[in-house]
Amino acid sequence: MKKHTNELAVAVIEELRKRGLRLATAESCTGGAVASAITTVPGCSDTFMGAIVAYSNSVKSRLLNVREKTLEKHGAVSEETIIEMVNGATRQLGTECAIATSGIAGPGGGTIEKPVGTVWIAAKRGNCITTKLLRLGNRGREENIAATVEEALELILGSLRREEER
Repeated sequence: MKKHTNELAVAVIEELRKRGLRLATAESCTGGAVASAITTVPGCSDTFMGAIVAYSNSVKSRLLNVREKTLEKHGAVSEETIIEMVNGATRQLGTECAIATSGIAGPGGGTIEKPVGTVWIAAKRGNCITTKLLRLGNRGREENIAATVEEALELILGSLRREEER
């Protein structure tokens, strides 16, 4: 794991602890890599509840309550789907916060509308959901996954820290 990723994971756990909040992940294209980054932090079990790796659409529907209609209309790699995934993660794992990822890591699987490197991420804190579209390009599967993990950790960290500014 990259040093920066580990530093982000440590910062996320510290912010969660300060606020007494718990985190879950719902991951597709990252295949559990966000959860893996978080669980490298010693003592994270007091804030990290678990992960659902929902690679197939049927698992997204069954375990995260992503509606079939959403998947048919917008596809798995969409803002609509990622919002339903992040909501499903908090509901299923009983947390106040969640991270969700869905995208096309590559090298194949891309289309003209959604080329390789297209990834949606979401961070949820309470009722506030922040989404972000990444256009990573075809850097290679491992690099796209690593970049998505960093972006997802930065997104939830920003969400947690914004509360301090209010």
